[in-house]
Amino acid sequence: MAHDDDNLRFFRARHAAFAQILDTRNDDEALLAHLLDEAFEGFEHALQARLDAGAPVACDRGCATCCTLRVTATAPEVLHVARHLMTSDPAVCRRVVQRIAEADERTRFESEAQRVTLQSPCPFVDDDGACAIYPARPLACRGHASLDRHACSLAACGQVDDIPYSVAHRMVRSLVQNALQAALRDAGYAWGAYELNHALMLALSQPETEAAWRAGEDVFADARIDDVSPAEMASTFDWLKGA
Repeated sequence: MAHDDDNLRFFRARHAAFAQILDTRNDDEALLAHLLDEAFEGFEHALQARLDAGAPVACDRGCATCCTLRVTATAPEVLHVARHLMTSDPAVCRRVVQRIAEADERTRFESEAQRVTLQSPCPFVDDDGACAIYPARPLACRGHASLDRHACSLAACGQVDDIPYSVAHRMVRSLVQNALQAALRDAGYAWGAYELNHALMLALSQPETEAAWRAGEDVFADARIDDVSPAEMASTFDWLKGA
């Protein structure tokens, strides 16, 4: 029960922080940066307080075994990645955007289970296994951490189904992302979760995407993932906020 209370307090604190940013900086060009600084810093600080000393994470630079999974992200995260790409080296941007387009063509509308079967590599993974957008990577990537690298390799070959994972990473990611989504909903912004490759293609092909989202449009609706219905999510958010 005490652990559940800690999670509720953490969610409500993060929700309040996001709500304040959306209220006081809604006309600020740096709105996305403020939101995602809060999200990523909140994630890291909470994670360090929860990690089990006896269960070190097995992930490190160059290990991209799990980078075939479907990645979902909120609109601010999608727009943040798009900005990161557009301000990177032009040659790098062109190469990565081409890979995103190819990945989107292969995987658009595929379910999470189908993506696992396809084993389609993430377009952001470079030849050396490093992530090309590591500083801007979404919460979904930050919150996915294995405790057994060998098990990941076996799972990629279809030899095992279950991989020991960090419960702390997954829980903190969920709490931060849900708090962000709840605050976006309360402030009148599109608050869904979107398939990253598809949403990025929409963001990169339409220059006014960010302005339209800031005006309240659900600019990534075609890429929305509704594994849980919006009504159920909204009800959960209201309960977590203590409404």
